[in-house]
Amino acid sequence: MDRPALAAFLRRRREAIRPADVGLPPGVRRRTPGLRREEVAGLAVMSVDYYNRLERGQSPQPSPSMLTALARALRLTRDERDYLFRVAGHPAPADHTRLAHVRPGLLHLLDRLTDTPALITTDLGEILAQNDLAIAVLGDLARGGGPEASWVYRWFTEPSVRGVFVADDHDTIGAALVADLRAVHAARGGDPVATAVVERLRARSADFARLWDRHDVRVKQLRHKRVAHPAVGVLDLDVELLDSDGRRLLLLTAAPGSETARKLDLLRVIGHQDLTVG
Repeated sequence: MDRPALAAFLRRRREAIRPADVGLPPGVRRRTPGLRREEVAGLAVMSVDYYNRLERGQSPQPSPSMLTALARALRLTRDERDYLFRVAGHPAPADHTRLAHVRPGLLHLLDRLTDTPALITTDLGEILAQNDLAIAVLGDLARGGGPEASWVYRWFTEPSVRGVFVADDHDTIGAALVADLRAVHAARGGDPVATAVVERLRARSADFARLWDRHDVRVKQLRHKRVAHPAVGVLDLDVELLDSDGRRLLLLTAAPGSETARKLDLLRVIGHQDLTVG
């Protein structure tokens, strides 16, 4: 671990980013260019004290998951992300894990989508980033990396995950997830990550194994989903999917003037507040 190089790189990258680049207001009385340290810490979901120690060259070695969070917070390119890993004493992520990196331009687009729930995933359904409205609608779905972070894996192994959607739709959603996974597994040439998801699911879920053996193949054909929101009730949402190099940008839209559109307006105002208590 090259602490001085890591500290200098983080500082320079932080100073090079404008608040607007990461969806933050410009603010006033900024004594330094770019972002404040506490803003980077907030974006990376780490303590301000720990981030300060990183920039001072006084921290213990950060974990790969922490470095991944910093790379997203600082909008690093893939080359910059690999450099960050190396100066922190870790090898650059292997080729089959590179899809977990999100290009800065895609993150900038996500930051500007304030009136539509939007999220970025890998082709295996690992949640890489969500905007605030997507968190208000679906909850915070991000979870590390590896096979267990895949949405299809969680669908068949964590019953609570299904509660996000209307119960009558669960069978349809499950079948669609498996058909999409089969298409992705083939497109990836059976790489270790996709294969691990399939093998672990076959071992843990008889329901998944049954659907997998049907050999249905469809790439994200569900264009409408019903979310069972605990505060505002059912949300009828259309799904738009933009695919770019294995990253998927999902937009959840409602018909203008509809009841769901009004509910989204409400959620945009109340954010993540829990209205079900009291």
